[in-house]
Amino acid sequence: MPFFHATDGTKLHYTDQGEGLPVVALSGLTRNGSDFDYVAPHLAGIRLIRLDYRGRGKSEWSGAQTYTIPQEAQDVIALIDHLGLEQTAIIGTSRGGLIAMTLAAMAKDKLTGVCLVDIGPVLSPDGLRMIQNYIGKNPAQKTYAEAVAMRAELLAGFKNVPESRWAAEVCKHYRETADGLEISYDPALRDAVLATADQPMPDLWPLFDALESLPLALIRGANSDLLSIETAQEMQTRRPEMVFADVPDRGHVPFLDEPEALRAIHAWLEHLNP
Repeated sequence: MPFFHATDGTKLHYTDQGEGLPVVALSGLTRNGSDFDYVAPHLAGIRLIRLDYRGRGKSEWSGAQTYTIPQEAQDVIALIDHLGLEQTAIIGTSRGGLIAMTLAAMAKDKLTGVCLVDIGPVLSPDGLRMIQNYIGKNPAQKTYAEAVAMRAELLAGFKNVPESRWAAEVCKHYRETADGLEISYDPALRDAVLATADQPMPDLWPLFDALESLPLALIRGANSDLLSIETAQEMQTRRPEMVFADVPDRGHVPFLDEPEALRAIHAWLEHLNP
C-alpha cells in the first residue's frame, strides 16, 4: 500500500489509480479515500489520488493538536510534492472543500481547478451542531445490520437510497466488534473539533475568493443541513461561471454518482482539460 511521510514524520496513506489528468480527492471530516469509491468508475482519463487524512483511514494517528485544516492542507502539499506533480485539480467533500479553499490561498500555483462538494464559506449552525454531537463517538447500534436499518431514519435528508448503499457505507466507516460498532478514526478528532466550537466562526469568504480564475464547481445536496441554498446562491453570484448542481434527495453529502453530480463533475473536468 502506498504511504509517504508528512513534514512532521506522520505516515500517511493514499491511493493512486488511473492515468491522465491528476485529481486529488479529499474526503469529509471523519471519513477517508473510500468516499470516492462510487464516483471513481465514472472518471475515465483521470488519475484519481485519494488521501487518508492523519488519524483517518490507514494513516497514522498523530493527536488532536494536529487535526487542523492548515496542517491537513500542508499534508496535501506534501503528497503533491511526493508524487512529483507540478499541479493538480482538487475534489473536496465537506472538510476537503475547506482544505481546497485553504490551498488556493496558500499554494494556488499548484491547483488547476477545484470542485467543492456540499461546502462553502458559510456553515449552517444546525449542521455544525449535528457534527459536534456525533463526532468521536461509537454508534448506539451494535451490528452492521442494526446500523443499516437505522441509516435512513438518522439521515433524514436522504431519500431513495437502496439498502445496499447504506450497507456499503456502514462497513466502510465502522468496525464490527464483540462489544458493538466502533468508529474507524481517531476519537481524538472530537477534541480537535470541540476545541474550536465556542470560538466565533471566521470569515471564510476570502478563502472562497482565493479560488478566483480557477475552474470551479459546486455540488450541493438539496437537503443539506450544512450548506444553505442562500450561501450557494451567493457563491454563484460571485462566480457566475461556476458549474453548479443541486442534487435532489441528498443531504450532507451526495455520494457523487448521482446523475446531477456526474454531469457537474464532467462539465468541470472539461474546463480543466478542454
